[in-house]
Amino acid sequence: MMLNQIMKSKNISKYRLSKNSDIPYTTLSDILSGKADLKKCSAETVYKLSRVLGVSMEKLLEPCFAKRTSFDLFKSNVCHKLKELGDIDFIIDTLENNEIQDYYDRRWYAECFYLLAMLDYISRVNGVPLCEEYCDLRKQKLAEPLYPASVVAASFVSNDNKIKAQALKEAIPEFLRFNIIESEVRNVY
Repeated sequence: MMLNQIMKSKNISKYRLSKNSDIPYTTLSDILSGKADLKKCSAETVYKLSRVLGVSMEKLLEPCFAKRTSFDLFKSNVCHKLKELGDIDFIIDTLENNEIQDYYDRRWYAECFYLLAMLDYISRVNGVPLCEEYCDLRKQKLAEPLYPASVVAASFVSNDNKIKAQALKEAIPEFLRFNIIESEVRNVY
């Protein structure tokens, strides 16, 4: 969980966290804005933040060391998770874990929008109302279309852009909203 989210969940302002932790407001602002990297802060600073927020130092630093996998592996993992959990449990798990916001805060926009698109798609096919918490994110999209690696490779090898056009035509609307070209999320092994 990112520092901003922990503060939000604990209902503590930047000013209050600065005062209670005895960390200068400007230092805290730099950490929260990404100007200063939390993993490069002193152990004392991390300790003070963790103490006031009531979380372990490890929990506070966990997002700093998260490794980003390839996008295709990420997509595969999401599809397998959906298959393993089932539709409704997938929706519940995704909302409870707040992964969408975590990815957005890390600036991992492709992962954020893919997971949100999956959540919206699974909600639609099951007649579940959309989670209103992500309305602001639904107004955004990737700058460039993101095609599956298999479509990009097939288009390149055959030197035929009709493959991309066909993939675009078959894309699931919830994914297309974010400029992600995806047509199959259930056929995983």
